[in-house]
Amino acid sequence: MSSPTALALRAHLDGRWRPRREAARALAADPRFQVRLAGRSVDEQRTIVLDQLHLLADLGFTRAGFPAAQGGEDDLGGFVAGFEMLAMGDLSLLVKVGVQFGLFGGAILNLGTAPHHERYLADVMAARLLGCFAMTEHGRGSDVASLRTTATFSPRTGEFVIRTPDDDASKDYIGNAGCHGRLAVVFAQLLTAGQERGVHAFLVPIRDAGGGLCDGVRIRDDGVKGGLDGVDNGRIWFDDVRIPRENLLNRFGDVAADGSYSTPIESPSRRFFTMLGTLVQGRVSVAGAAVSATEVALTIAVRYGERRTQFTAPDGSPIAVLDYLTHQRRLLPALARTYAMHFAQGQLLERLVDTPFDDDEGRRQIEAHAAGLKATATWHALHTVQACREACGGAGYMAENRLTRMRADVDVFTTFEGDNTVLLELLAKELLTGFRDHLGDLDALGTARFVADQAAEAIAEKVGAWRWLQRLRDVTPSPSEDGSIADHDWQLMMFAWRARHVLESLARRLRRAADTDDPREQFAIFNAAQDHLLAAARAHMDELLLEAFVNGIDAMADGPPRDLLIRVSDLFAISTLEAERGWFAEHGRLTAARSKQLVAAVNELCAELRPHARTLVDAFGVPAAALDVPLLAPVVAPTP
Repeated sequence: MSSPTALALRAHLDGRWRPRREAARALAADPRFQVRLAGRSVDEQRTIVLDQLHLLADLGFTRAGFPAAQGGEDDLGGFVAGFEMLAMGDLSLLVKVGVQFGLFGGAILNLGTAPHHERYLADVMAARLLGCFAMTEHGRGSDVASLRTTATFSPRTGEFVIRTPDDDASKDYIGNAGCHGRLAVVFAQLLTAGQERGVHAFLVPIRDAGGGLCDGVRIRDDGVKGGLDGVDNGRIWFDDVRIPRENLLNRFGDVAADGSYSTPIESPSRRFFTMLGTLVQGRVSVAGAAVSATEVALTIAVRYGERRTQFTAPDGSPIAVLDYLTHQRRLLPALARTYAMHFAQGQLLERLVDTPFDDDEGRRQIEAHAAGLKATATWHALHTVQACREACGGAGYMAENRLTRMRADVDVFTTFEGDNTVLLELLAKELLTGFRDHLGDLDALGTARFVADQAAEAIAEKVGAWRWLQRLRDVTPSPSEDGSIADHDWQLMMFAWRARHVLESLARRLRRAADTDDPREQFAIFNAAQDHLLAAARAHMDELLLEAFVNGIDAMADGPPRDLLIRVSDLFAISTLEAERGWFAEHGRLTAARSKQLVAAVNELCAELRPHARTLVDAFGVPAAALDVPLLAPVVAPTP
């Protein structure tokens, strides 16, 4: 039975879409969703996941994110929140749902127009029409603009001809393509009236109602993967497949019967990025799913750490492994960072839902932060699940205890919906764009002053209940040993200063590229600074996570749950500073003595939070069925 503090924290963590999350928890109790896939053949796993997908559709779970006009509920936030909760169960079902209703259905919804919605969405929601999202090519990953699949329009027949020019242009790793998909959203270069019009999306039938391949379509099952074996990934070739003109998803570009092209966005590059921007919910969803999976792993590991004993205390009593500092350091800083990510995910989802589509700057910021959070959350999930596996010793290596399978399943999260390294570079480029837009032609001194003022103002807005007592003129933290490292103002200042210092130095470094007209030299300058780009993105994400945590605490009423959250935020902030103390020392912001204080403070916070570890993981609200694993069950000796 969860404590009152855990229940209060759970209500706060659930946030705006709490009813959706509670409904998902209730759904998890249905025995039909409790079938474990470990130890079953690939075919059995795929059949089970497909049956569960249909069951979700029959229960109406899949309608939230679609328009009411087609039988949906116009609740994108509710759909994503429910999707996040699915990540607490088997991740193959999560990905199958994401492909069918998020990517495939979402592409029809966001890139198509009313005729497409009316013809397809009801069947997509009901899982009567299974589909796939065919963007990635075998020889192309993140460079979507250079896809080589072509869609050539013929005015004579009124059809597009979809062609895979060579094996490198085949669509690969496509979920739902291996067995079950009947219709694919195919991204291809549009050719009409002798002109190339860039990448557009087309609806291409790949199987008939009986499961047979359509004419001109070749598919090879990708077979056994490192994880997610309940999902049927495949590789697709199109050999001059003909589709009607109406199968172009034409929200951002259309072709008339005579082959003429029209678009509401004349700039090809802006049209391309606007089209991809409509699909940002995929990255938001993956980030949230990664956070949920991390919460499951931590819940298992913390509960096991409380019950598993090792050696005895001087008084002869057994010692729980979670009482050891080394074990606490494995789990509790990761737990604190997970809380920060949970708050950041919730705030990003609210921005996604509340920002109008025509707010170009707002949507661009959402895309950048979604890229950064997806990368940060999925890497954190992978590393934390591994730490939880190790913290459970040999028991953690047993497939029946979920952690090894979870680790294998979240592995691919780091590369689908965008490779994490590329996504961090995308975030850094957006930060540079904002930096340039605000700074203009300021000289070096003006730039430094501007950055200081902006950081001071940003911190003053973020501190909330811990507001500055006076306006800061300079946000450069002092390398002195005065003040407490538990002071939230000091923590925020350190995070903000690092983020802005790294970004400013990156901007100065790349400014040389503007002084040359040689594309080769420009590329060399940029390529040499890629490590700096990643550092800027990581520093920004750490600042964003701390800001989200502070905002989450500010939104909670005074009382023991809020007080506990404040200490968890301290652990997140100080453990992050501890991990980066070499950088701060190199830049003159930490003395050796203050650096040692960080290490001691993390140890002290781990000890302080140890009695509350169970409360903190119970607050995640992981369904009981997801925790029904042998290592948390009473040990029963086998009958002789």
